[in-house]
Amino acid sequence: MPKIGQEPIRRAALVAATVDVIGEAGSLDVTVGQIAKRAGMSSALAHHYFGGKSQIFLAAMRHILTEYAVEVRAALAGAPPEQRLEAVVRANFADSCFRPSAISAWLNFYVLAQSDAEAARLLRVYQSRLRSNLLHALRGRCANPADVAECLSALIDGVYLRAALAGQGVEGASERVLTAAHALMESPQ
Repeated sequence: MPKIGQEPIRRAALVAATVDVIGEAGSLDVTVGQIAKRAGMSSALAHHYFGGKSQIFLAAMRHILTEYAVEVRAALAGAPPEQRLEAVVRANFADSCFRPSAISAWLNFYVLAQSDAEAARLLRVYQSRLRSNLLHALRGRCANPADVAECLSALIDGVYLRAALAGQGVEGASERVLTAAHALMESPQ
C-alpha cells in the first residue's frame, strides 16, 4: 500500500540526488540506479515517478531554473527601476547558481538541448526570461534595448560558461558584465 503524502518528498529527493550524482560524474553518464540509490530508494520507484533518466534530469533542471527564478525575483524585489539591470546581472552570478553540482547540470543541460526537444524548450524558456528581464531593465536607458539585451544575455551565458569551464569562481563576473553593459548602452546604435 502506498504511503500517502510521500510522492512529493520522494520526487524532491530524486531531483536533489540527480543534481548531486550528475555533479559528481560531470556528465549525464549516470544510471537511474545510481540516482535512486543516492535518494535512498529503488530504481523501480524512480522509474515510477519519472519514467527514465531524461525525465529525472529535466525535472532537476526545472528545479534549478526555479531556484534561478527565485534569485532573480529576490534581486528585483528591492531594486529601484534604475538598478534593475544590475540586479538581473548579479542574480545570474549568485552563489546558488554557481554550486559545482549546478554548474555540471547546466553544462549537461546545454548539451542535452541540442538533441532533446523538451530540454531545448526549457532552454528557450530560460533564454526568453533572461532577455525579457534585461529588456525591461534597459527600457529608457539606451537607444536600442533589444540589441543590448541580446548582447548582454549572450555575455552573461558566456562569462558563466568560461568561469565554469575554467574552474574559477565568479568573483568580479557581474562587474565585468555590467562594465560591458554600460559601454553597450552608451555606444551609438
